[in-house]
Amino acid sequence: MLTEKKIEFMMSADVLRFGNFVTKSGRNTPYFVNTGNYKTGEQIAKLGKFYAALIKEKCGTEFDAMFGPAYKGIPLVTAAAGSLYSEYGIDKPYFFNRKEEKDHGEGGSLVGYKPQDGDRVIIIEDVITAGTAIRETMPVLTGAAKVDVKDMFISVNRCEVGKTAGKTAVSEVTDEFGINVHSIIDVRDIHEYLSQKSEYAELVTLMEKYMADYCVF
Repeated sequence: MLTEKKIEFMMSADVLRFGNFVTKSGRNTPYFVNTGNYKTGEQIAKLGKFYAALIKEKCGTEFDAMFGPAYKGIPLVTAAAGSLYSEYGIDKPYFFNRKEEKDHGEGGSLVGYKPQDGDRVIIIEDVITAGTAIRETMPVLTGAAKVDVKDMFISVNRCEVGKTAGKTAVSEVTDEFGINVHSIIDVRDIHEYLSQKSEYAELVTLMEKYMADYCVF
């Protein structure tokens, strides 16, 4: 029931959408996830609670800081950090990056907490499709300090094959960087939800074809 509520929440916010889309990796997909469509205080508060619950479940307090990659990770990490404190009393610093380094004021590309050598950092992101974003993110973190990144939290795991046949982009991230990726929902949850609604019969067929072509479980 909780998973169903998460899916319906994402649909109501027009974040989980159905139709004909092209992913960043160039794949035609019958569904798309765009966390950039969250636009109200209520929406970001609810999303923050979902992230916070998952972080508490998987990490507890065993981390030092939270990082949100620009741009979509910025509101996500902010919401997650706020909800961790308001829901569970877990007060952790957070930070994010600029796409372009600032050359005035305090300078640099990072905003918020300044990571230190030895910090255990968790990453808050929206979705992993081909793993491109995480490969851009890790140099930002390791260039700032000798941090230890073991966990990453995303809204939706598309469970799609990455650059290596038979491996998902998520498993590639785990193998390449030693990062465990945790998602609020995954494509199987979406498929199961749609399968229970007769009005989505045609979409279920498209989802199943897409999953057969690109997903690895």
